[in-house]
Amino acid sequence: MQNSALKAWLDSSYLSGSNQSWIEQLYEDFLTDPDSVDANWRLTFQQLPGTGVKPDQLHSKTREYFRRQALAGSRYSSTISDPDTNVKQVKVLQLINAYRFRGHQHANLDPLGLWKQERVADLDPSFHDLTEADFQETFNVGSFASGKETMKLGELLDALKQTYCGPIGAEYMHITSTEEKRWIQQRIESGRAAFSADEKKRFLNELTAAEGLERYLGAKFPGAKRFSLEGGDALIPMLKEMVRHAGNSGTREVVLGMAHRGRLNVLINVLGKKPQDLFDEFAGKHKEHLGTGDVKYHMGFSSDIETEGGLVHLALAFNPSHLEIVSPVVMGSVRARLDRLDEPSSNKVLPITIHGDAAVTGQGVVQETLNMSKARVTKWAVRYVSLSTTRSALPPPTRWMRVQRLTVPILAKWFRRLFSTSTRTIRKPSLL
Repeated sequence: MQNSALKAWLDSSYLSGSNQSWIEQLYEDFLTDPDSVDANWRLTFQQLPGTGVKPDQLHSKTREYFRRQALAGSRYSSTISDPDTNVKQVKVLQLINAYRFRGHQHANLDPLGLWKQERVADLDPSFHDLTEADFQETFNVGSFASGKETMKLGELLDALKQTYCGPIGAEYMHITSTEEKRWIQQRIESGRAAFSADEKKRFLNELTAAEGLERYLGAKFPGAKRFSLEGGDALIPMLKEMVRHAGNSGTREVVLGMAHRGRLNVLINVLGKKPQDLFDEFAGKHKEHLGTGDVKYHMGFSSDIETEGGLVHLALAFNPSHLEIVSPVVMGSVRARLDRLDEPSSNKVLPITIHGDAAVTGQGVVQETLNMSKARVTKWAVRYVSLSTTRSALPPPTRWMRVQRLTVPILAKWFRRLFSTSTRTIRKPSLL
């Protein structure tokens, strides 16, 4: 009995644990090429349960996979257990949040540098105990929509400055709706608008037309009051792009209300008034039966503009001399047009009002009009507000003319999203 047990042990002694690595390698050779192993081993492997029905897998790959998983887990555990790294990660997320809240205060809105920007301590990495030595370290960027989960601190700081401290300042963190706030963040932080070559050429042509008209009027009729758009030429491609998008979205009428500044340029380059008619008005040529009429920069106009989505009717409201009185006029006109269409809550009619920054903060009718924007009967008649800012180096300095640094906070109560852009600046001779 003992001899038979000893014989069985000796016959299987080659399967001892000390030979495990060698046998496993031999088995993998068999799986790759059965003829590459000795016939006795080939017979042994063929007699293993399960072989012949479904080929076995190489065990070395499975072991390597779990070995890497274990190493990755240990590295992660080491990272999250490092208190210094944890603290810095929190500080980086606080820095991102600071730019979202206060980055607009460092936006480049003053091309002539007439205002001295106040230092915003929150935007300095040192405020969050981050130093230049940390700039090459990689951190998780949380919900910052850069397209990357991690970034070096220096790279992240450059992206934050470009996003929130460029020529457009975005103030939106006061919004109570998380969904709306995230929507804005995604679009602001994810990159810049990619315009096609044709779009860029179109914008250039529209800017050139706006500037060319102002230069011609200045040379042809020097000294004539015309309320130039010079410096704010981007208003023309902006309005034309709005009309194009409105037409593609189903809008059929656009009602425009604006003050004097840039009005003549809008008449020619947006609504399509004939330049010759404008030049005749400057030259004093009037038809006899019309009388003297009103000044040229109070005149209204209407036209039809062809868009990819169909024909859009544009109507520029006549402008009374009293600042901002045109705002409720536009609102009433839009409401009447919606009633006529029997679609009081549709987007078929789009109102656009353009304000000067001083008038929008100083005229009570603006507040009265905006107060009506939440009323059921008029809420669809107040949709889009644009500010045309003229900053004059004329005493008293602009910074003393209102308590807030920007014009737009006065609208924050009514509008969810506030965007400020580089302002138009005219330097006038001092009267002192």
